[in-house]
Amino acid sequence: MDRLIARDRCPALATPAMPPEQRLAMPAQSFESFQASERRALTMPKLDFTPWFSRLVVFGGGALLTAYGAYQMYKVVEVGGVTFLEWVLLVLFLMNFSWIALAFSSGLLGFFSLLMKRAPKMTVPETLHSRTAVIMPIYNEAPSRVFGAMEAMAADVARTGLAEHFEFVFLSDTTNPDVWIAEERAFLTMRARVAPETAVYYRHRSDNTGRKAGNVADFVTRWGGAYDHMLVLDADSLMDGTTIVALAAAMEADPDCGVIQTLPLIINRNTLFARVQQFAARVYGPVIAEGLRLWMGRSGNYWGHNAIIRVKAFADHAGMPVLKGKPPFGGHILSHDFVEAALILRAGYAVTMVPGLVGSYEESPPSLIDLAARDRRWCQGNLQHVRVIGAKGLHPASRQHFATGIMSYLASPLWLLQLIVGIIIVLQAKFIRPEYFTTGFSLFPSWPRFDAERSLSLFGATMGILLAPKLFGLLVTLARGDERRASGGFFTLIGSTLLEVILSALLAPIMMVIQSGAVMNILSGRDTGWNPQRRDDGSIPLRDIFRRHRTHMALGVVSGIAAFLIAPSLFAWMSPTIIGLLLAVPISWASGQLAIGLWLKRRRLLLTPEETNPPPIAGTAAAIIADLASAEQDDIDGLRLMHDDSGFREAHIAMLPVSGQRRRGDIDLNRAVAIAKLGDADSIGKATRWLDKPKERMIVLRDAALLGMLAKLPGDTGEGEMQERPAPT
Repeated sequence: MDRLIARDRCPALATPAMPPEQRLAMPAQSFESFQASERRALTMPKLDFTPWFSRLVVFGGGALLTAYGAYQMYKVVEVGGVTFLEWVLLVLFLMNFSWIALAFSSGLLGFFSLLMKRAPKMTVPETLHSRTAVIMPIYNEAPSRVFGAMEAMAADVARTGLAEHFEFVFLSDTTNPDVWIAEERAFLTMRARVAPETAVYYRHRSDNTGRKAGNVADFVTRWGGAYDHMLVLDADSLMDGTTIVALAAAMEADPDCGVIQTLPLIINRNTLFARVQQFAARVYGPVIAEGLRLWMGRSGNYWGHNAIIRVKAFADHAGMPVLKGKPPFGGHILSHDFVEAALILRAGYAVTMVPGLVGSYEESPPSLIDLAARDRRWCQGNLQHVRVIGAKGLHPASRQHFATGIMSYLASPLWLLQLIVGIIIVLQAKFIRPEYFTTGFSLFPSWPRFDAERSLSLFGATMGILLAPKLFGLLVTLARGDERRASGGFFTLIGSTLLEVILSALLAPIMMVIQSGAVMNILSGRDTGWNPQRRDDGSIPLRDIFRRHRTHMALGVVSGIAAFLIAPSLFAWMSPTIIGLLLAVPISWASGQLAIGLWLKRRRLLLTPEETNPPPIAGTAAAIIADLASAEQDDIDGLRLMHDDSGFREAHIAMLPVSGQRRRGDIDLNRAVAIAKLGDADSIGKATRWLDKPKERMIVLRDAALLGMLAKLPGDTGEGEMQERPAPT
């Protein structure tokens, strides 16, 4: 009866918060067994291809470069014979050099491809035959941001005239009770504002099992049967309507495709650190992504967002197993997106990437510390893939994706270890008396020696290979007149690139130490939490920055003094690393400063084309977000709103899932305390003050009977009592 009343008083709930369930089975997949006969036959074999030439260029070129580096490094250390430590140094160098050599050859392939071709033009089909759910998993995000962005996307899709083929779904895993209620209010507001043909739904999940992967799986298993595709977004995602429709059309045209991944461009960033990332992604990213596209072909990867997925393929083949053992290497798979792509590819579906498709956007962390916090979670997820990389039946390209992800974090401790071994060798040569003659017969003494001239040449070649993809991206942008002018012009673009290289060089040693620490923590068995990401201001109190980076500064001081005492030449060689660590606190502080980023923006430095000519969807989203924020959609007291606004309370009760009966004798301590506090309160003010723990508030907000008790409490004059008003309609 309450639900009927709510729909009568709140037209936004004339349609249920979620559509009728159409369930799909999503069995957990096995990593231990798979038969080739289980792989599906292709529906349209003519679309299938293997990019042998591109793979030969990338992997053959990477192998040749690695062989060259190995030979040169051996010649550096073989003077006078190779000691044990020099062999260790050689092996570490090869592991690191092979990583950058492969990136170089892939970037070179992408560079020539972009120089020779034009960006593809998107065409909007006149009609579609499929149904796509645009889903946004959210977790304790500012409601104005996520609902404003989704409303802008829904409006843009409606402008294509194909809105009836898309439904927009919020999948909330929010654990903050006030944010949850703010989400519901924003959902009702959005429903009242969008075009009548636009379907908008919202589901809040009280059990956060499996984190984002579990959130998406819950949607697929309960409602996935109603949809052909799902377009998966992140909380900071933004896509224009033409791109969304084009992706759905591409999936219709290719029945053998399971995933189409776009290359999201970073926009709306203004802190120094975020602008550096935004510029780098815009100028260098397309070259790297194009190289990946060419060698991956139809054996690509999935990055977890801004991608469209065939729902039935996902349900049948991408169910995540729970790894045996405890976190960090056991339990739920954190970096699930790579694994989902590998399993879909194993089943016989294609996974493709379209980096040239404009209209796909995201944001980035605002400061170095915010990136480090996100990186810690990604590091654990990628290292977990050592448990998956050997799974039966995987495509070799999938194993390469896993290896790349693992190496992206192992590279930091390997570089650090290489640096330490190099210092020990120099220290040994300078301060420890060498064994001039070993116990065996030898005409010459055995001691560590280097070919200094060849070492310098190899260092220069390594730096050239490392920085080459940045140069490739710069040259492509300079060659494209519109992008060059929108990035500030020829000289400004070169200046921005030099600034980005300098700032990245200063940040690199700090990130090397941070990631090395993260790897060590994970190897020692420490699990990461699940905290919401900060999206906006990157300013952090200086004392917190000092606390976070004091060990980095201390390491810089010790390394600098030790290197100088050992040899001034060693200090000069290590100076980029030493300077970065010494300046860790001011660099980290500056990274999150909005004023510095805006100062550079006014001088057109680190400028991107999307800042000069903002995408219309970004302007629309910004206006809606500002409108929702000004209407105080984010900052509310959920309990007080439930007390003061009967229409919204009834709407909220209508959205609650039907809960099972509590078993007699099964007492929840938090529930008992919440009921006692609510029973003792003689006013709404006391109830909101006494119910001060999130778990207690959640219990009240999930229970219609307890909400009824809350509603009967008298108000407190002068305590910010809200006026009775209907729910948004």
